[in-house]
Amino acid sequence: MYTSVKGFLEDWKIEASLTLQVLDKLTDASLKQTVSDAQQRSLGEIAWHLVGSFGAFLHAAGLQLEVPDFKEQPTSAEAIAAAYRRVNDAAATALTEQWSDAKLQESLRLFNFIDTTYGGVLSFVLRHQIHHRGQMTILMRQAGLVAPGVYGPNEEETIAMRAARAQQ
Repeated sequence: MYTSVKGFLEDWKIEASLTLQVLDKLTDASLKQTVSDAQQRSLGEIAWHLVGSFGAFLHAAGLQLEVPDFKEQPTSAEAIAAAYRRVNDAAATALTEQWSDAKLQESLRLFNFIDTTYGGVLSFVLRHQIHHRGQMTILMRQAGLVAPGVYGPNEEETIAMRAARAQQ
């Protein structure tokens, strides 16, 4: 649970940057990738869900911010990444202006069934993003894309580092 808005925003800045690395590598064709032919979310649906859920969770907790209309998922990977950037910027500004460190200690009932605090909402939002970003990297591989190394080097980056060390 977060106890300061600044602490959350520092963590969020790092995580949002990592998410943007993933979103920026998506292609329009990759947005249709699913794990299987069953009725599962596609890569594009998960990416769009990330854009929508950040604002939705914070809005449900009373934060006032402008968010795109999430009924219509863009067919462009670039448009999804751009929407993420806009929501990210709007949320950071709204959090700074509307919530205080003291507010993060206050209790609330989110979506009429989750008992938490405002700081707990921020923790949940961060973990939610990490969870779906992980799903996206798997689907990227299935779509033939190279997923960026997020918390460490990916397979391709590891191979390149080993090759560079071998040449020294």
